[in-house]
Amino acid sequence: MALYTCPMHPEVRQEGPGSCPKCGMALEPLEIRRDEPADDSELRDMTRRCIVAGALMVPLFVLSMGHMVFHGDPLEALIGTGTRLWLELLLCTPVVLWAGWPLLVRGVASVRSMQPNMFTLVGLGVVVAYAYSVAAVVAPGVFPDGFRDAEGHVAVYFEAAGMIVTLVLLGQILELRARARTGDAVRALLELAPETARRVSDDGSEEEVPLCHVSKGDRLRVRPGDRIPVDGHVDDGSSTVDESMIRGEPTPVEKSAGDAVVGGTWNKNGTFVMIAERVGDDTLLSQIVARVTEARRSRAPVQRLVDRVAAWFVSGVIACAAVTFVVWAAVGPEPRLAYALVNAVAVLIIACPCALGLATPMSILFATGLAAQRGVLFRDAEAIETLRDVTVLLVDKTGTLTRGEPTLTHVEATSDLDESELLRLAASVEAVSEHPLAASIVAGAKERSIEPASVEDFESSTGRGVRGTVDGRRVALGNADWMEKLDAAPDDAVRAKAAKLRENAATVMFVAVDGRIAGFVAAKDPVKETTPHAIEDLRASGLRIVMVTGDGQETARAVADELGIDEVIADALPEDKLETVERYQSDGEVVAMAGDGINDSPALAKANVGIAMGTGTDIAMETAAVTLLEGDLRGIARARSMSLATMRNIRQNLVLAFGYNALGIPIAAGVLYPATGWLLGPMIAAAAMSLSSVSVIVNASRLRHADV
Repeated sequence: MALYTCPMHPEVRQEGPGSCPKCGMALEPLEIRRDEPADDSELRDMTRRCIVAGALMVPLFVLSMGHMVFHGDPLEALIGTGTRLWLELLLCTPVVLWAGWPLLVRGVASVRSMQPNMFTLVGLGVVVAYAYSVAAVVAPGVFPDGFRDAEGHVAVYFEAAGMIVTLVLLGQILELRARARTGDAVRALLELAPETARRVSDDGSEEEVPLCHVSKGDRLRVRPGDRIPVDGHVDDGSSTVDESMIRGEPTPVEKSAGDAVVGGTWNKNGTFVMIAERVGDDTLLSQIVARVTEARRSRAPVQRLVDRVAAWFVSGVIACAAVTFVVWAAVGPEPRLAYALVNAVAVLIIACPCALGLATPMSILFATGLAAQRGVLFRDAEAIETLRDVTVLLVDKTGTLTRGEPTLTHVEATSDLDESELLRLAASVEAVSEHPLAASIVAGAKERSIEPASVEDFESSTGRGVRGTVDGRRVALGNADWMEKLDAAPDDAVRAKAAKLRENAATVMFVAVDGRIAGFVAAKDPVKETTPHAIEDLRASGLRIVMVTGDGQETARAVADELGIDEVIADALPEDKLETVERYQSDGEVVAMAGDGINDSPALAKANVGIAMGTGTDIAMETAAVTLLEGDLRGIARARSMSLATMRNIRQNLVLAFGYNALGIPIAAGVLYPATGWLLGPMIAAAAMSLSSVSVIVNASRLRHADV
């Protein structure tokens, strides 16, 4: 059976799923495998329990709160107080004892392991509120007259117990769903590798074998449309390969004999035989998966701090209740034991963690709703919290700063041909080409209402260019080396113009017609219109911006200069991006990484906050903590503003929640009784508890109007 571990306590290991004995968090598999589907049994169980609890809470609230809504409860007048209380008991019992059973079990486990946590608070609050209410219904005679209303009834708190259970279940569902999405990201990475490979024997015969049977040195056939099975190099043949998984670039790379190929990348059109060099766990894809999995399990230290605070809070509340009981039993008025018991219960009820439990979730709920309306999706509360403290923003180029789609930007004729005719001839040849930038030339011609003509005698030279016959004219298109081979080399003036375009991050292709240079065309991946303004906003907010890209130094530097980015790390592979994140983190920086490709996923997972473009790959979005739906970097500034507003709101909520406890617990313990004769009975304690919850919800709702 697979080993499971706790995200918060990695030293916890057990066979099969369950909950952590230290913090109560659901365990997750130590290793995610492609052939094992995600275990969502706990998510389905929590969802089922939450739905049932929510359905039962509706009539329970009608019964318990009717007298607060109407002047004189018409329902109680109809069925009587006794019947109403028994109905509340019947409705609340399955909520607490069935729907809330997993929460109670975790609370008991925290006590047994001497590791108090939030489930200890939840269990304590639910058990006290429910047990007290059951006693009030079943045996009301045991309560003294001081705890009865004007009609002689003892107050019940079934709605408080049921509300705690329902809200905590909802929080568990949201957490489990977020963690399941990160597991899906790892599975998506694993699925990039094919399940089988086509091995070529020494006699030339071929057989399809499972990928796990491929060994170093095997010759493998890769056909058009196949995923390359393992890392190696091309031995025979040529093709174009989509390597966006590695470098994040949208255009395929031409491969011929001797060129390296990477497992998981996509062979586009040609057929070739490769030699396997790195297989199994040694492939680059396997290393990416391992890094993403490792980073996915890591958690911010603030989570451990929350556990420690919760542990002290639980211990403090229990100590206060115990001291209250002892003092009243020793020096209180008669009947001392009854007063001691009821005042201790009042302390526990007013300290019920409902408001404390709501403080963060309600702020997060409103914040994520508003953020979604602004085009920003947060994966969890940790992302909102951490984004506030980010000091360094690493950004990928292609698809993040730029559109990720090369576009024809320049056409220049240097002979007697006009530009339209030059583009028509170039597009005609490229229309049947598999050259990486061919699509941009053809699309550019069609945008200018220029239709390519048919081509004859088409020929392609890998890494150089293409040529063919169009309307009886010999047309060639490619780099300077290709032109020189065809005795149509551009002169110094044409070369100078092309070099100037390259300085602006454009790719230039020369065009020759009938053996003479006729001009050139250039394609460029343009910067998004919103990027310059976004960079200005981010820099103004105090962020240090660094471009980390798989592009070459010249192209990267050109884009960086255009945007005013001083720091550039070019020719970066996935492991280089990850190492860059780790290097800045080791220097004490809080790092955010913005990217859109599979190649960015290890860095996105390792960064303190990973930010994915919604226009990018699914894997990047699943791995990242924040997704910008419109792929607009201005969303980072909006997300950061939302982070600041949300954390400020959470602090306010915590002050409200702890403030009620700080005032209510001493009063519930009876410190005012000697001077005033006041006692805060369980009914008033429950009202104060409800008021604290309402104040938290009202304060959190202000986030809906936050200016972000």
